[in-house]
Amino acid sequence: MEKELLNSEILLIYEAKMCNPNGDPDAENRPRIDPKTNINLVSDVRLKRFFRDYLVEKFGEDYVYVTKISGESVRADTRVEKLLGTFDESRVHEVLRKCLDARLFGATVPIGKGEAERGASKSFIGPVQFAWGFSLHKVEIADFTITSVFSGREEEYGTFGKDWRVYYSLIGFYGVVSGRRAKGTGMTEDDLKVLDNLLWKALHVQPTTRSKIGERPHLYLRIEYKDAETVLGDLRRFVKATPKTEAIRNLEDLDLNFDGLVNHIKRNLDLISKVYAITSEELNPVKDFIRKCCAEKFQDLPHKLTDAQLEAIVKKA
Repeated sequence: MEKELLNSEILLIYEAKMCNPNGDPDAENRPRIDPKTNINLVSDVRLKRFFRDYLVEKFGEDYVYVTKISGESVRADTRVEKLLGTFDESRVHEVLRKCLDARLFGATVPIGKGEAERGASKSFIGPVQFAWGFSLHKVEIADFTITSVFSGREEEYGTFGKDWRVYYSLIGFYGVVSGRRAKGTGMTEDDLKVLDNLLWKALHVQPTTRSKIGERPHLYLRIEYKDAETVLGDLRRFVKATPKTEAIRNLEDLDLNFDGLVNHIKRNLDLISKVYAITSEELNPVKDFIRKCCAEKFQDLPHKLTDAQLEAIVKKA
């Protein structure tokens, strides 16, 4: 019998340099910006897409529910049919059993077949949820005009377009892991270990397209509590990023202060079971700072699973 999972809160910080972290299709694919504050916004869907795409590339599409099939977008009922060969409601939990992303993030699984039952579905709320990400400082948009040249029947011709990017954005995401909701999707502690290991890795290897290259993670922190009741709130409020210069172009142009985060951990040590952290080389001093405040409760790299161990969890081998 699986033991009840504990609640956790997650802080993820990564940089986007001369790229488009999350384009808005309703605004010429410009980076999403709060027009009142000039804060860069990134949807949780974009973050989870990095994770899902990495799972597919590493282990295959049979273990990811929200994905393309052979490179093509498909309807949800087609995806279920590919996985199960049926829309039978009695087998709906097999989607959760097979697909790691469904166990982590939840899923809406169609169960109706035919015109009379079209649209019928069963929804599962994922135990792992992320709020929208936002930059920890104001950002500037780079607006470039680009030219493409094509060959016609008799001559070459060109087209002009816009290439929208942020010069630099240090983006923070906040997430919650609900021990209670884990029961509803069958998420296990091993599944959570995969998230710990591969979300960080995905942010290294997935942003390699033309619009995303320039993104790199700096901090992944998961604070695990002693029960399935505790949630203390958005960890981003304890991190301060103060510009050192008017033009922010690199991490070094920001004065980062994690004192508030460390004090928050210290104040709540009695509620905390474990603190897991991964940092970039630049933020190693921050990791050491956090380690000192929670001593034996700190773990440097989450679980240190090998590729074979990760594959066994994803494929339930």
